[in-house]
Parts: sequence; structure tokens; C-alpha cells
Amino acid sequence: MSAVDRRNFLRAAGGLGALALLTACGEGGQTTTPTPTVDPTTTAPPSTTTAAPMDWDGLKSRLKGTLARPGQNGYEAARPFNTALAKTSPEAVAQVRGVEDVQTCIDMARRSHTPIAARSGGHSYAGYSCPDKALVVDLRSLNSVEVRDDGVAEIGAGARLSDVYAALAASGRCLPAGTCPTVGIAGLALGGGLGVLTRKFGLTADHMLSARIVTADGVNRMASADGDSDLHWALRGSGGGNFGIVTSFEFSTEAAPSQLTVFHLEFAPGSAAEVLGAWQDWISEAPPEMWANCVVEGGSPPKARVSGCFVGAAGRVSTMLNQLAKNSGARIANRSSQTMNYASAMRHFAGSSGKTGFVASSRVVEKRMDDPSKLVSLVNDLPDMDLLFDPLGGAVSTVDATASAFPHRNALATVQVYADTEAGQARAVASHVDNAQRAIADHAGRGAYVNYIDPAQRDWPQAYYGNNLNRLRQISSTYDPDGVFAFAQGLRTR
Repeated sequence: MSAVDRRNFLRAAGGLGALALLTACGEGGQTTTPTPTVDPTTTAPPSTTTAAPMDWDGLKSRLKGTLARPGQNGYEAARPFNTALAKTSPEAVAQVRGVEDVQTCIDMARRSHTPIAARSGGHSYAGYSCPDKALVVDLRSLNSVEVRDDGVAEIGAGARLSDVYAALAASGRCLPAGTCPTVGIAGLALGGGLGVLTRKFGLTADHMLSARIVTADGVNRMASADGDSDLHWALRGSGGGNFGIVTSFEFSTEAAPSQLTVFHLEFAPGSAAEVLGAWQDWISEAPPEMWANCVVEGGSPPKARVSGCFVGAAGRVSTMLNQLAKNSGARIANRSSQTMNYASAMRHFAGSSGKTGFVASSRVVEKRMDDPSKLVSLVNDLPDMDLLFDPLGGAVSTVDATASAFPHRNALATVQVYADTEAGQARAVASHVDNAQRAIADHAGRGAYVNYIDPAQRDWPQAYYGNNLNRLRQISSTYDPDGVFAFAQGLRTR
């Protein structure tokens, strides 16, 4: 996908097409192990044991899958989705074939003190799934999707959204999730999971009944409400990579809607502030069946678009869109709508998803924006940068902020600052993105969405996790006392 195509896709899909993916895929199958007895109120220091050098040949011989070192087949396949990132040099890429391979990788990484990261779709905005001098556990081949007669979907954590949606639609079921077809289910769900059905059915994480995860001690656990419940709580919104390597999920699903009306409005240039102001009040009062984003496109002057879908027929949508246009006072330059079934709607929002270069950050709109023009001005004269406002509310707000790790239950929306670039220009572009996200924090709220992880975000622990931060750190200390899964913006940092 070209940079222009990528931006058009994000504008239409609400910026949901490139969600962070730090943890990956696989299969379940072992007996659940009780919660470890480490005191969760104590942060254990890193292990002081002497590390044995990593035996790469020994690791290769123990794997059912393959191990690729630099220059070998399979090594370059672990590169991140974001081509603007500086190129890293992992020590090796393990293309695993099952849970036992994952356990072997973790065991040998722990013993040798080798950094380890899981990789599935590779959509981590910061490239944390392919770090320097690390063992990358590539889990994409573990991608099964099965829908049981009771409607529960058993999904390997490496499954891509395109595969998930196809299997669910074939069974007449749906799962609220993102839009980009190559995003992996794991990274999406572990960070919360936003999409065009979020207001109607909630976050992807809200449907997570259980997760199979191999923790730092090499144990394959089933985290659910009935076992390792603290871990289950943490996995629903903490982001990937913090507690181990997730290998599969069980999700509750919903009956697939028979009708979804998708729509798109483009407003005349120069009216972005009026449209954004009207949109925030309009979407706050909309029924949960309505999901609609507002995208402010950078330029001279900035422009605004509103796109989304409604769970139901087109008649009611037309009335609601007329009200939005009236409230904004802005001229509509282009308008379209179409009613389709669930499978067709998911394909409509998917677009294409080739690798691309970008810098992005986010904030959470925690309160009504008193002066939307201040936010619109952030992208004035910046044609390569957009602000993508994705609504929350609806079913998201019916869950208590402490019921899962996702803390932004009462917020109006997330806003992503997204700018196209490539590696040579990334530093200059990043400064514009950083300035914008800090200004948004001053005007709208200091929260941020962990699936849009940003290495430049200075206040990221509190922004991503809010009042859930301390509990998450305690759980991380319980399951990973030696920091095996520590990384730059993890609950345990390097």
C-alpha cells in the first residue's frame, strides 16, 4: 500500500488499521497451573544468576520449527510493518510450530539472559516485536480459528483478522475487533481492541474468556476467571509482551448482524473545527449501534471526514447524518452510504495493508473539547499528518474501569496523531507528532492507548494504564520476577 493509500484507508477506518502487536500466536493444550506464590506486593529484583551463553545450535535442534540467524531464510520475515523504523538486528528468529517450541525458546532465553520478544503480525508501532540482539519468537503459523456450537471461538493468537472474520462469518457469528486484515488478534485483544462494532458490542478484550500463555517460568497456563484470574484481568488491556507469550484464546462471540449500514461524509475545506465540535456532541448522544469516527486531515486549510457504520438499516442513519450536518453548519462535499451484511462490511473496512512508513502517537479524549479549533490548528499546513478521533462510549462505558486492565471506560474517544514518513525523514516528522500529542493532552486528556504505543511519550505508564498501573506492576512482578519479558515500554523496563 502506498503512503497515500494508507492514509485514505486510515481515514475511512478510523485509524484502526495498524494496531500494536507485541505478543503472538499458537495453540493450547496443557493443564492449568496455579498462581505462583511470589508476594504480589513486592517487586523482585532481576536474577543475579550467572548467564550461560545462548547455545543457538542447541536451540535449533530442540525446535520442531525452524531457527533463522542473520542472512538465513526466514530471518527478514520478522521485520516490522512500519518501514520508517530504524532497522534492527535480532540474534535469531524462531518460527515455532507449537506450545512446546514456545516453552523451549523461553527456557533458553531465560537461562542465557537473552532478550526475547514475540512476533505475529508485526504491527507494533515502535517495532518492539523485532528488537536488537533478541530472540524473536515468530508465531504466525499457529493461527487456527474454530467456532464451537456454543458460539465460543477458539483462536490461535497468531491468527490475522481476515482469517478470524471469515471463520466467524461462516458460522453466523461476529467479534468486535479492528479493521486491518493483517493485524494479529493477540496484539489487538491484549491492548483492548477497538473497531467499528466497539460501541455496540464492547472491546475485543471484553470477550476474552481465557488466554493460554507461557509465562517466564516456562509454564503453559490458562488464564481465566476461574484460574490465574489476576493474569486474566491483566491480559485484558495491558498490551502485548508484558507477562509472557500468549498462544491461544477463547472468545465469546455475538450473532453476526444481518444489516450494517456503512457511510462516509466529506465536508468542505475550512470547516474542520465546526465538524469536530458537532461530532463530539452528536456521537456522545448516539445509540450504541452507531460508530462513527471524525478524521481531521492536515492541510491548508485542514478538512474533516466522518465515516463509520450503523448496526441496522439505512433509514435511521440518514436522519442521524442529517442532524450532524445541521449541527455543524458545514457544507457536505461528498456523501455515500450502503447497507451490507457483516462479512461484506468487514471486507469494506479492511482495504489493503502493505507495509508502510509512519510516525504515530495517541491521546484519550477524556472530556468534551471546549475549543476544537485548537486541535485542528495542530495539523494546519501539515498535509502528511492527520488526527483520527475514534469514539468510545456505548458498551465500552458499561464496564467498570477496574474490571479489566483497560482504564479508559468513561472517555469520549481516542485520538491518534498519524503522519506518513520514511526512515530518512522520520525524526523531523516525529517532532510534529510529539508536539501535537502533548498539546492534545493539555486540551482533552492525558490518557493514551497502549496499542498505539509511542517511544517518545514521556508519561506513558500513567497514560496507558491510569489507576490500574500499580496492580499491573504487581502482577508482572508475580509472573515475571526476573524481568525476562522486560522491554523499553513494558511494565518491567530494561
